[in-house]
Amino acid sequence: MYKASETRYDTMKYPRCGNSGLKLPAVSLGFWHNFGSTGCYDTMRKMCFTAFDNGITHFDLANNYGPEDGSAETNTGRILKENFSAYRDELVISTKAGYYMWPGPYGEWGSRKYMLSSLDQSLKRLQLDYVDIFYHHRMDPDTPLEETMGALDQAVKSGKALYVGLSNYDGPTLEKACAILNSLHCPFIINQNRYSIFDRTIENNGLKETSAALKKGIIAFSPLAQGMLTDRYLHGIPQDSRVNTDGRFLNTNSVTEEKLTKVRALNTLAQERGQTLAQMALAWVLKDDIVTSVLIGASRPEQILDNIEAIRNTGFSEEELQKIDEICEI
Repeated sequence: MYKASETRYDTMKYPRCGNSGLKLPAVSLGFWHNFGSTGCYDTMRKMCFTAFDNGITHFDLANNYGPEDGSAETNTGRILKENFSAYRDELVISTKAGYYMWPGPYGEWGSRKYMLSSLDQSLKRLQLDYVDIFYHHRMDPDTPLEETMGALDQAVKSGKALYVGLSNYDGPTLEKACAILNSLHCPFIINQNRYSIFDRTIENNGLKETSAALKKGIIAFSPLAQGMLTDRYLHGIPQDSRVNTDGRFLNTNSVTEEKLTKVRALNTLAQERGQTLAQMALAWVLKDDIVTSVLIGASRPEQILDNIEAIRNTGFSEEELQKIDEICEI
């Protein structure tokens, strides 16, 4: 029987999520990869134990996380039931709906029909009565924003979610969605978007600035650029990397010699700071207190422990920030 470490809250930092009452760990555990049907269940358990024992209280999922779709929630539900029942009130569990989940016109995007059906399915797989945060996973160009926001509001009012969030939104749409949710008195507290040294889209599309102005939290996914901002690619492409095993999100077109030269230069700077490249990349995302938490993915417990070390030093000098920008040619 799993018993959590008594020192689990001693070192983790817990920034407030926007101006809400919810605090999230500076480092959260994402279940996008490695928790699906192709993963090792015992390793999944050990990663959850390692995360929680070191203060990571937030587990982030989505309806389509796998592979296969839904399997990450199913495995997580089993882990929670078998090992974390005594700690449910210490955990923040989030899930999302928006991407394709089942055939037909009601199996994706942002209709009320899809959103609420998906949440019911997620709760069943997770074996939970409620999730702490329910996100709309992507903007829907066809469904009225009022309908999708109304579905999020209904999720809270029905007791199936405590808070709501938006994922992959841009700044202008975020502002419109926030106005609707405010009018409904719905506790919208967080945005989830891709953000890393290599991907600054949320700076360019207004999301980061707008989120800060609206006093909403941001949680960043892919802060390590699918593993590029780690030591795995310093000497080329490893045989077992995602470039060779799953080219959907990282492929040979993106892992160029030019990009690897930048990775090596960033690694040198990280060493000068006394950090691994991954630690510096995570610290960079957290540097200005606008981002509430970074979502890490892991395939083994040791990666979690290494990534947590990033919170020890999230301060950067102006010279360091300028050097990072120069390396990336921003």
